[in-house]
Formats: sequence, structure tokens, C-alpha cells
Amino acid sequence: MADTAEAILEVRDLHKHYPLTQGVLFKKQVGAVKAVDGVDFDLAAGETLGIVGESGCGKSTVAKMLVNLERPTSGSIRYKGEDITTLSPKALKAVRRNIQMVFQDPYTSLNPRMTVGDIIGEPYEIHPEVAPKGDRRRKVQDLLDVVGLNPEYINRYPHQFSGGQRQRIGIARGLALQPEIIVADEPVSALDVSVQAQVINLMGNLQSEFSLSYVFIAHDLSIVRHISDRVGVMYLGRIVEIGSDAQIYDHPTHPYTQALLSAVPVPDPDARAHRERIILTGDVPSPANIPSGCRFRTRCWKAQERCALEVPLLAVPAVFRLTDSPAKHDSACHFAEEKHVVPAETDEDGPETPPTNGADPFRKPESP
Repeated sequence: MADTAEAILEVRDLHKHYPLTQGVLFKKQVGAVKAVDGVDFDLAAGETLGIVGESGCGKSTVAKMLVNLERPTSGSIRYKGEDITTLSPKALKAVRRNIQMVFQDPYTSLNPRMTVGDIIGEPYEIHPEVAPKGDRRRKVQDLLDVVGLNPEYINRYPHQFSGGQRQRIGIARGLALQPEIIVADEPVSALDVSVQAQVINLMGNLQSEFSLSYVFIAHDLSIVRHISDRVGVMYLGRIVEIGSDAQIYDHPTHPYTQALLSAVPVPDPDARAHRERIILTGDVPSPANIPSGCRFRTRCWKAQERCALEVPLLAVPAVFRLTDSPAKHDSACHFAEEKHVVPAETDEDGPETPPTNGADPFRKPESP
């Protein structure tokens, strides 16, 4: 985790349970869907935290709770030391200015009846102190220019733009109030690969220019590695492993992380032929009926009796605590061990990984 003293956002023991009821007139709760069931992480100023996992693991629910679109069942979300889950509507309005969201679907997240100027300028109607009325048109045009769109498009409607351009409009709307944190919920999953690269690179440039902190949620591991400083892996409502991008991708210790990484496509045929593919058996358990102990044990090849009896803590495994190994990071597994599952992109004796359109769109830019 990031150093608590430097953390701009602190999430502790976050839960979101949706009740299951029976009856028509007299409803009785008979259970709960545990969409998020004890999530902890910190976000430092200027940092990008990537959150990955299978569909249905609770990533989007976490995103909605961070911006208070969903109220947590329990737990705390502290922004600069203040728990935003307990704020009054008036106090929450002020905090929301600093925590904005970019939504997953660029086609449904924009009102088709509003012009681009109205969409991007709408936050100024809610927070008029940010921009005086006579200055709003210029600010909207400046934001269009910042995200790489022609300022003259201000009077166009969403249907007149491509998917990538619509997502840029969504990013511009998120930037309108000059926030400190942007929660991006799978912002490129609906876009073509080449457009994904453009949007991801845009977000990286904006982070440097505006000193933004990102919570970046996705299921594409290559994209998450490109943009993230740290990565948290979620499974069935909990984070099971968290660490720097190099620790998670090059030195994973949790079996679920290792299985995810083994499914990443490898462009080099030689490397692909010699890699180990981890095939998980069984289906993901229902969040309404979570297994006892370790929730991954029903699909894990390492599972033993202890896994059914004890819930593993998200902490540095004992085997790595007294070492300087890059595998020394938090992992919720009783039998954690390092396993290399992603082959190197280049091989001294073999050809370099083929680039896409002349360059790898997801390769991290070199530091100047």
C-alpha cells in the first residue's frame, strides 16, 4: 500500500451487500449478494492504481462507491482524512468536485439530446463558483482542445462523433471541475485497439499536466500495466494481491493472479509455445454463496484443508518478509510463492516482439 501519510484516498474494509428477499407483502431478507466484501487500498497523490479482475468481481461497484453513486454497506472512504461516506449532501457536493468519474460506455454516458458544449459545461451549472457564466464557453472550448478535439465542435451532438472522440468528451467533462482524482471505470473497453492506445496515452499526458490521481479499472492486463504505478487484483469482492506493476506482472505470488497472467496473449510464437498455461477448473462461485476460508480455493490447484478453515489475510507472505525479493508484496494466500508466467517481450536470441503500426501502443514511454 501507499504510505498512509501521503495518501489522498484511503479505503478501509469497504463492503457493499445487496439484500436477497422473499415474499410480496411481507418481505424477509434471506441472504445477500456480497458484491464488495472487504476492500482495502490507498491512493497517493499523482499515482495511478489499476484494479483488474474477472467480470463480476466487484470492480465497478468499488468505482461507484468511490464517487458515492452507491452507498457502502459498511467501511470507510477517506478523502484527505475525511470519511466521505458520512457526509451531508451539501458537504458531499463539495467533495464530488474533486473526485470525478469517466464511464465505461462512451455511447450511453453522453446525453444524445445535448450538445457537446452543454455536456462538458453542465458541471459548471452545478458548481457555478468554478466558472462565471460568461466564461464557460471559452472554458469548454479549452477543454476540447486539451483532449485533442477541435474547439469548433462545441455545437455538435454526440452521434456526430466516433467512439474514441466520445470518450475524449467524457474525459473533458471529468476534467471540467479541475478534480484531483479521476475514477476511470473501464474507459477503453468499448473501443478499438488503436483508439484505446490514443485514449490511454491522452490520460497519461493529462495526468502529468494536471497532477491527477487515477483509479483505473479494466480487465485488459496490458493496458493496466501500461498506465498503472500499482495494481490490485480482485476476486469475488476482495483484493487478493496488490503491488507495483513490476511486482504483479513479473513476480506474482497469488495463484489467481498467475492464472490471469497466463491467459495474456503472447505475440511471439516461440515464447507462446514454451509458456505454461494455467487452466482454472470450475465456475466462479456466486457472490450470494461465497465459499468458506479462501474464496478462491474451489478453483485453486494449491488448495488444502487450511484454505477452507482460515481466511487468508492480505499481507506480505511470511516466506518473503525477511527478504529483499521483488515478490515481497501483499498477497492473500496461505501458500503464496513466486511464479513467472509472462515471458519477456524480447529475447536476445530471437526476434523482437512485433510492433503494432510501427510501435507498441501499450509500451511505457521512456522518461525524459
